[in-house]
Amino acid sequence: MLEELREKANHLPLLPGVYIMLDEHNEVIYVGKAKKLKNRVSSYFHGEHLPKVAAMVEKVADFNVIVAGSELEALVLENSLIKRHKPHYNILLKDDKGYPFIRLDPRQEYPVMSIASRASKDGARYYGPFGGRYQSREIINTICKALLLPDCSRKFPRDIGKDRPCLNYHMGSCAGWCLKDSDAEDYRARMRQAALILEGKSGELIEDLRREMEQAAEELRFEKAAQLRDRMRAIESVSQKQRVIATAFADTDAIGFARGAKSCFTVLHFVNGDLAGKDVEMMEEPLEEDEEAVSDLVRQYYTVHRGGWPKSILLPCEIEDREELETLLSETVGRRVYLECPKRGERLRLIESAALNAREEIQRRTTQAQRRSKTLEWLQKALELENFPARIEAFDISNLGDTGIVAAMSVHVDGKPLKRDYRKFRIRDLDGADDYASMYQAVYRRFKRYLDGDEHFAPLPDLLLIDGGETHAATAVRALQDLGLSVPTFGMVKDDRHRTRALITPEGREIGIQGNQAVFALVGNIQEETHNTAIGYQRELRLESYASALDKIDGVGPRRKGDLLKAFKSVKAIREATESQLQLVVPKNTAKAVYEYFHNEEMKK
Repeated sequence: MLEELREKANHLPLLPGVYIMLDEHNEVIYVGKAKKLKNRVSSYFHGEHLPKVAAMVEKVADFNVIVAGSELEALVLENSLIKRHKPHYNILLKDDKGYPFIRLDPRQEYPVMSIASRASKDGARYYGPFGGRYQSREIINTICKALLLPDCSRKFPRDIGKDRPCLNYHMGSCAGWCLKDSDAEDYRARMRQAALILEGKSGELIEDLRREMEQAAEELRFEKAAQLRDRMRAIESVSQKQRVIATAFADTDAIGFARGAKSCFTVLHFVNGDLAGKDVEMMEEPLEEDEEAVSDLVRQYYTVHRGGWPKSILLPCEIEDREELETLLSETVGRRVYLECPKRGERLRLIESAALNAREEIQRRTTQAQRRSKTLEWLQKALELENFPARIEAFDISNLGDTGIVAAMSVHVDGKPLKRDYRKFRIRDLDGADDYASMYQAVYRRFKRYLDGDEHFAPLPDLLLIDGGETHAATAVRALQDLGLSVPTFGMVKDDRHRTRALITPEGREIGIQGNQAVFALVGNIQEETHNTAIGYQRELRLESYASALDKIDGVGPRRKGDLLKAFKSVKAIREATESQLQLVVPKNTAKAVYEYFHNEEMKK
C-alpha cells in the first residue's frame, strides 16, 4: 500500500493545490495545502515522522488532490474543505466559539437593534462581535432602557396607534413610540445615540447631552433639562456595564501558541495598548509544525468562529502563507488587515505576553486534566472496565404523579459535561407512574436511535450510569440486550442526603466510592447534572401545559397570550393580577375575561 501511495505521489504536478487524505472507508481524515503538491504529498510516504503524523499516515488508504490556480486559491479551498469535512487530524476550533454581532440598519425609518450571527454586506451596520448571545441581548436591553427605546415585538410604523402601550411604557422604561403622537425624528436621534454607544463613543454622547441640558436649563425648560440629566446618568451606567464592548474594537490582536501535554492557542485583544480581552482554545497536539498550525488557527478563528477583525494581528512566528492569509482576511472584512511578526519593541512584548498566557493556560489546565484522567483510571480499575471510561452517559427519570413522566441523559467526556450531547425523552404510552418501564423506554429509545444510524446519538458510551439501584441498572441492561448491545452499566445508589454513595452492578454487587473523594465528587456531579436536567425538562413541559390554560379563555388568541406572558412572565402571575393590571396589557374586555376565568376557577376549588 505504501509503495502504491509513493508512486501515485511521484506523479503529482509541481503546482499549488490541496490534498485530501482518505482512510480505508473513503472518509476524509486530513486536508492540507501545498505550494508544490508533488513535494508535499510525497514527504508523507518517505522517512520517519512525529508520532501523530505517523498515526495519520498509517490510516491513509488513498488520497485525492485538487490543483489550484494560485496559493491564495489553495488557501481558500483548504479552508472550505476543512469546514465541510471536519477531518479528524486537522486542527478544529470548537463549534461554540462564534461571537454574535449587533445589527442596526440606519436606512430604515424606524431602525432596530438585533442580534446577527455574522456581519453581512447588506448596507446595515454591525457592531461587535461580543462574548455571546446573552451578553449581546444584555447590551441591547441596557441601551434600550437607557435611551427609553422599545424592546418589545411591535413593528414601527405599522403598529403606531393600533393598540395600548405595553407595560414598559407604564413602568417608565420606554418613551411609548407606539403612541399616535410619537416623534419619528426623536426616535432616529436616539438610535443614532445608541450607535455611538455601540461604537464606544459614550464620552462624546455624554458631552453633547450635557451641552443640551445646560442650554435647556438656561432657557428655563427645566423638565427637558431633567430628562437629559437622567439620560446622561443612564448612559454613564451603560458605559460602565459595557466594558465587554472594548474587545470588539481592538486595534491589535496578539497571538500566542504553546505546546505541552496539551496545546494552547491564545488571542489577546489590545485597545490603545491596553489589554481589553482574551480568548483561549485548548487542543490536542496538532499534526502540523508551529508555523502551519498558527496559520490554520488564525484562519479558522477569524473567518469561521470569531467573525471580527482588528487592524493588526501579531503572529508569534513567521508563516509561509502570510501574504495569502492577509489577503483572505482583508477580502473577508472589506478593509486591510495586517499580519505582522514583530522582532523588537512594544509589539514584541505583546507577543511575549500572549505566549506566556498560552503556557500558563497549559500548566493550569493540564493539571486539572491529569486529575480527571487519574480519577477515571481509578473508576476503570474499580469497575473492572475493559475500556477507559472516556465517555460516560447517565439516565434519570422524573415524574409528577401519573403524568409528565420524562427522562434525561447527561454526557460526560473526559470527566467534563458535554451539554450539546445531552438528550431528553418524554415517556409515552404508560399506564401510571412506573420508573422501571420508564427507564427501559428511555434507554431503549436512545440506543435504538444509535442503531438506526442517527449521528446525534453516536458514539456508544464507555460506561452507563443509571440513577437508582440494582433493579434500575438491570432494567437498562435488559433494554440493551433486547437491541443486541453490551455497555458496562451500573446503578447510582444514594445515601439519606440524596448523594451517590456507591455504584451497584445489575447483580447487586456494590462498589463503594466514598473512600476516593475525587471519584465521589465526579459521580455525584454526574448524578446531580442528570437529575437537574430531568427536573428542568419536566418543569418546561409543565409550564407549557399551564400556558395552554390561556387557550381556553374566549378572546385570548396567540397574540394576546404572548402579550400576557411577556408582561407577567408566568401564568401564576396572570392568575394573581387584578383586572386593572391586566388592562395595562390587553383590552378591557379581554382583561375582564381573563380575570373572571381565573377568579371563577378559584371559586370552584
